[in-house]
Amino acid sequence: MTLREKFGADVRARREELGFSQEQLAELAGMHRTYVGSIERGERNISLENIVKLCEALQIKPSSLMGSLDEFVNL
Repeated sequence: MTLREKFGADVRARREELGFSQEQLAELAGMHRTYVGSIERGERNISLENIVKLCEALQIKPSSLMGSLDEFVNL
């Protein structure tokens, strides 16, 4: 699984946990539904601004969404 795929899977999991459709999440985040779908499929390398918009819509802090990406850091 790539970094983008892991991030997208985490976005999808949280969206489903909240019971949101992709369309609902997109509306809350000020994005297009197809853009949210491409994020969830790991096709997009999204900006920090869009990460924050998604986190606000998903009602989570960016650190909780990004924390699962620690496995991709080689320290």
